[in-house]
Amino acid sequence: MSNKEGLRKWILAVQHILAMFGATVLVPMLTGLNPAVALLAAGGGTLLFHLITKGKVPVFLGSSFAFIPVIIAIREAFGGDLRYAQGGIIVAGAIYIALAACVKIFGIDKVKSFFPPIVTGPMIIVIGLTLSPVAIGMASTNWGIALVVLATVIIVSVYARGFMKLLPIIISVFVGYVVSILTGVIDLATLSSDLSGAALFAMPAITMPKFDIAAIAIMAPIVLVVFMEHIGDITTNGAVVGQDFFKDPGLHRTLLGDGIATMFAGFIGGPANTTYGENTGVLAVTKVYDPSIIRLAAAITLFLSFIGKFEVILRSIPVPVMGGISIVLFGMIASIGLRTMVEAELDFSESKNLLIAALILVIGIGTDVGGGIYITESIQLAGLSLAAITGIVANKLINR
Repeated sequence: MSNKEGLRKWILAVQHILAMFGATVLVPMLTGLNPAVALLAAGGGTLLFHLITKGKVPVFLGSSFAFIPVIIAIREAFGGDLRYAQGGIIVAGAIYIALAACVKIFGIDKVKSFFPPIVTGPMIIVIGLTLSPVAIGMASTNWGIALVVLATVIIVSVYARGFMKLLPIIISVFVGYVVSILTGVIDLATLSSDLSGAALFAMPAITMPKFDIAAIAIMAPIVLVVFMEHIGDITTNGAVVGQDFFKDPGLHRTLLGDGIATMFAGFIGGPANTTYGENTGVLAVTKVYDPSIIRLAAAITLFLSFIGKFEVILRSIPVPVMGGISIVLFGMIASIGLRTMVEAELDFSESKNLLIAALILVIGIGTDVGGGIYITESIQLAGLSLAAITGIVANKLINR
């Protein structure tokens, strides 16, 4: 490889890192997990995914937004101990692997029949709406900064062109960070002291998981949503590249890769992994589909996770900056649920569809606030968990 070609690959790899970076580190910041470990999980998980999928699929794995509400719920239920969330993430990864086996044995159509758009659409809406109080709570710590960040997200998303359009999160964080410095929210003296005291190279703060059936019951149903998300991402990725990844290397392999990567994240203390649409957007813009570039991006991300001073900067990002971004992101999650149903051309003049959607929305949001069904004194089905079970059963009974 010539020096020019090597430099080109490095530049293209950095583009993929920029595209996934903001969202990947945002998840641990919102949930309390360690951002450096999240980068380690993303880089390592991506390399595991490429190993399992024979290096054929140009996919980067990053932190999954779908897991935010259940990680927060487990954190609150277990007195802030996120190791129980790690245990739940590991089990979620194992369910991914089980779904991969089901796809291999029964075929994708049989498995997808349990998760039609009338079930997954309202479930995605529940995820976004149950997170909305978290976004408002963070933004309310300093509405001035939050609104500046919110405005930046909107302007970049709507008016930016080309590759810049793929980076609204990271640009908004930068703008919010600068405004926080100018307004004194970030104390430069304190930041300088923290940076000087941090090691240049430092091992990410890996933690060991704990397992509890109650935490697993909260976490497990989210896999039903991210399963359909995975199918959509692999479909889109294949459409951009011009290959059918369902056939080669096969959906069962991409699901297996996602599951193994998620289990890896759970074992080290990172958030669950998922395929990133932002990176598919980079593929569409650059027209460069070489999976080795994604692997180089993953290796660079692994390296960044060991830079101690970099972690200090990530942790110094103020809460209202995250709040401003979250207002848009959590609202967009709910909107994606609406889009899922619109694109499926569901007929809501049919009472069957209205009933299924109504049950999922009311049970998902209502029990998240007001409490659900207690299986034992410590195990409760509520929120998305209860909504998922209700939706799947209701769809099979009502829609046959």
